[in-house]
Amino acid sequence: MASGGKTYIVEHLDPELGTWSELEYLAIARESQETGAKFCLSSLPPAFKVPEDLAKIPAFKAETRGVEELYASDKSRVCLLDPAASSDLSPEDGDKFDAFLFGGILGDDPPRDRTSELRKKGFEGRRLGPVQMTTDTAVRVTRLVVQGKTPLKDIPYLDHPELKFNEHESTEMPFRYVKSEDGKPIMPEGMVDLIKKDSDKAIDDMF
Repeated sequence: MASGGKTYIVEHLDPELGTWSELEYLAIARESQETGAKFCLSSLPPAFKVPEDLAKIPAFKAETRGVEELYASDKSRVCLLDPAASSDLSPEDGDKFDAFLFGGILGDDPPRDRTSELRKKGFEGRRLGPVQMTTDTAVRVTRLVVQGKTPLKDIPYLDHPELKFNEHESTEMPFRYVKSEDGKPIMPEGMVDLIKKDSDKAIDDMF
């Protein structure tokens, strides 16, 4: 993979793709395309069906091989985003690493430590801070740091924002997001509608 543009890799370990993940992956692929980066889903089960909208974004690549096979010749160029790492991601890491690896754990609430499996494979790790992020937010923050050269502490964040659907309905998100210029959390297209639908369903289940 070219060392010019960065590659963002999510190890997707599930046989299917939920609607939530699909919206996140579409957001990552589109933003990668806009910024001259690549987005790869690795370790995909052979029967995995890539959604049409995702498959047609040129920056996106689906891989059945795992990341250790993709980067067998140069593991040192891969940075694992790891909550247990000893140092934070910094703009200088953009010069050190070509690929940034996410263990498919982000967005789990409570978090499952899938990253530990990747940690055992010997990739160097970096932290993104103490608050759990969705997968698309983690990639967005990483890109702002390594491509945009913005230090982690200077990125505007919103922690656990409340989404208001109407005057009676709202829900608090258990994650950290990047704050947009209009002060709202940056979320994938269609995500707020999906969350509203899920919360309506949960309310309906009570009756």
